[in-house]
Amino acid sequence: MSIRTLRVQPGGGFERVVLETSEPLEPQAGEIVVRVRASSLNYHDYLVVSGAWGPVEPRIPLSDGAGEVLAVGSGVDEFKPGDRVVSTFFPTWLDGEPEVEGFATVPGDGIDGFAREQVTMPASAFTHAPRGWSHAEAATLTTAGLTAWRALMADGNLKPGETVLVQGSGGVSVFALQFAKLAGATVIATSSSDDKLARLEALVL
Repeated sequence: MSIRTLRVQPGGGFERVVLETSEPLEPQAGEIVVRVRASSLNYHDYLVVSGAWGPVEPRIPLSDGAGEVLAVGSGVDEFKPGDRVVSTFFPTWLDGEPEVEGFATVPGDGIDGFAREQVTMPASAFTHAPRGWSHAEAATLTTAGLTAWRALMADGNLKPGETVLVQGSGGVSVFALQFAKLAGATVIATSSSDDKLARLEALVL
């Protein structure tokens, strides 16, 4: 079975995105095969594909992916076929303080990402998806969800009663709005669109 893949040519640009097919790869030691069921689109992906951060070599875009495990290689014991998984933004950062700089290890930027039907990657490129979440919902966590969580909770140490300003209605802002409200903070949201402001308000009512 051939796998359909989107690939951005060097330098980027929407006119330089091509559809290709390739044969699936068997998992090697420490790797898993994942059927990609959903990806989310982030501003980071736009920068890569549009050419603002165009790749220096052909690159499969999209940094976020979710799906189910099809096969595992030797030495992998944290996943099994059928598990629902979501990708990680820095696959080589497993614990402790960040040891990475830039985007050299980020899927869809420094390495190939998830704009394809199936991937074979190191098991460290994934974690288990939250129970009860759809693939589409889980795929939003890697970039937008964790960026908002880290800013508010890990770095910001948000406490009840504090005030949070979220700008616009992008993925990070939408997650930050909901996290802040759940944490007991007062949230102020801004947008140039009255319709979007109404939708943001509905999220926290």
